[in-house]
Amino acid sequence: MSTTDATLIRDGMNVLYRLAGGVVARIGPAGSHLVAERHLRASRWLADRGVPVVRTVDGVEQPTSVGGRPVTWWVRLPEHRPATPAELGATLRRLHRLDLPEAGVFPTVDPLEGLRAALDGETLLAEGDRDLLRDLADRLRVEYRALAPHLPLRLIHGHPWQGNVVVPLGGGDPVLLDLDQMGVGPPEWDLVSLAVDHTDFARITDAEYRAFVAAYGGDDMTTWSGYRILATIRELRWATFVLGKARASPEAAAEARHRVACLTGKVERPWTWSTF
Repeated sequence: MSTTDATLIRDGMNVLYRLAGGVVARIGPAGSHLVAERHLRASRWLADRGVPVVRTVDGVEQPTSVGGRPVTWWVRLPEHRPATPAELGATLRRLHRLDLPEAGVFPTVDPLEGLRAALDGETLLAEGDRDLLRDLADRLRVEYRALAPHLPLRLIHGHPWQGNVVVPLGGGDPVLLDLDQMGVGPPEWDLVSLAVDHTDFARITDAEYRAFVAAYGGDDMTTWSGYRILATIRELRWATFVLGKARASPEAAAEARHRVACLTGKVERPWTWSTF
């Protein structure tokens, strides 16, 4: 696969480059080969079931390892836009209605996986704030364990938002992207992200959120008794993600402190968080 004249698309947790011949190279974090393999497996599994999804390049052994980082190769999508809330809701409805895969094909999703360990290793925050977040993570673990046995299990995306479902400008069905966190878990974990965007960040209007709920089939997370548990877990994960970038970026450090201030009650909702 030639990488001559590669053009950077995005530099985030995964780094994406546009290559010649309609190919995109996706470089994962060091040591994330199992995650890359899950992404490849999810793409192929969904494509076999007729779900519009980002496609792997055929005839190339994947993932490739470069400097301890996994590289996967993908067919470049046509020009596209992010999904609307209604399109996202309809896509999740379709995904959640698929038959569960055989045991072992996908992992069980744990919304709190790795969260406490990430906080234990954190050194940016003042000790008091760090202790508050650790206590919050511990409380959420207890609350989620009590809640989880009562939730259904479906194939879920794990991190759905409007940028992870895109619509070709030339027409066609919405396409699923970023399948790293796909697994078997409660569909509520997929639905909570857009609900949080509505209730805690005011990123979408009442009408847009109602359209999302209607397109999914009427399940409104904001009226569900377990909503605040999953909403807080999601927000704590978003804050911890930026904390992980703070050592290398003054902007990320400032944003991390702001997010922690929100989570520890120092900033009233609706919150404004910068994208990283």
